[in-house]
Amino acid sequence: MADKPKRPLSAYMLWLNSARESIKRENPGIKVTEVAKRGGELWRGMKDKSEWEAKAAKAKDDYDRAVKDFEANGGSTAANGGGAKKRAKPVKKPAKKSKRDDSEDDDDDESE
Repeated sequence: MADKPKRPLSAYMLWLNSARESIKRENPGIKVTEVAKRGGELWRGMKDKSEWEAKAAKAKDDYDRAVKDFEANGGSTAANGGGAKKRAKPVKKPAKKSKRDDSEDDDDDESE
């Protein structure tokens, strides 16, 4: 069975994937984290994001269609392991008594 379709990229991620090389060219030797930071600055400064928002909307429509086809052909979230699994919180073990605590308890018993 085919895997469940991946979620579509946001408008920002679509834009960043296309702009990444130009950001690297303008800033040689820049770190990956700095590319993302610079990309965020440029994205916030953009006036017209409609091109990228339209591409993201189309990608979301395609994704929704693909998910419906996937589920219609017998796929489900159970087939994918239930989606994102939450980790169970670790069970806390009861605190161990120190030897000193035991000896103090013994002293109390003797005085009674």
